[in-house]
Amino acid sequence: MKKTSIEDLGILIHDTGRLLRKNFERRGQAFGLSTAQWRLLVRVVRERNPTQARLAELMEIEPISVSRLIDRMEQGGWVKRCAHETDRRVKRVVPTDKSLAAYSKIKAVAADLFEDALQGVDEEQREVLMTALVTMVANLSESLPAAEPVD
Repeated sequence: MKKTSIEDLGILIHDTGRLLRKNFERRGQAFGLSTAQWRLLVRVVRERNPTQARLAELMEIEPISVSRLIDRMEQGGWVKRCAHETDRRVKRVVPTDKSLAAYSKIKAVAADLFEDALQGVDEEQREVLMTALVTMVANLSESLPAAEPVD
């Protein structure tokens, strides 16, 4: 393997993310959801009933695109919209039992994919990798202006 330099960092991170997405898409297609739908489902479960505006922010897509995506997922029985507790104009997106069951299964698919991706990387190297990535995210997050609250 060729020696890499810090100049290769961006390309390596990009290629790793792209290959993880492609492999995940291939492995997860048995569930009948697109990559965008999986991304939304994961965010809905992890964020615990986010608003549509929050989902748009998290997924970095336009609110109208999120709304259309939610429409399709709602028709498929994956999520449902519920009224916000204090603001009737705002809708929260809630996972259904169907999506919670699929989420549990897809976590296993993701774990297998990550294990395959990390073959040949020992535990100490994995810990260093995770620590470095967490630090990079924190460093880069600090340099961004604070987001306006969406709720």
